[in-house]
Amino acid sequence: MVYPVFPGETNHYGTLFGGTAMAWMDQAAFVAATRHARRKVVTVHSDAVDFKRPVPLGSIVELVARVVEVGRTSMRVEVEMWVEPIEPGKEAYLAAKGGFVLVAVDGEGRPVPVPPLEPVA
Repeated sequence: MVYPVFPGETNHYGTLFGGTAMAWMDQAAFVAATRHARRKVVTVHSDAVDFKRPVPLGSIVELVARVVEVGRTSMRVEVEMWVEPIEPGKEAYLAAKGGFVLVAVDGEGRPVPVPPLEPVA
């Protein structure tokens, strides 16, 4: 997922609000878990989100989410937030990293089994 950082998402220091970063990361985790489970999923837990570097106004942010562990009904998703600076010659950098646990549910909100994690070749 890719987002531009506009003024409405920044604080008085001109950097991305931490809460907005966490919401974007949760959305990326949701997409990864939904793709894996092919069912409705809900977030049940978020691990510590480590903010490594600020995200300045005008940056382009890329969120990379991977399902890294699967239980019977739950999936653990790791999310990285990468910043692509708009200044020429500057390299992309990791701004934040966090983990999320999502559970697959049926139409009545009850947990349902998810497929196993395929081994990486």
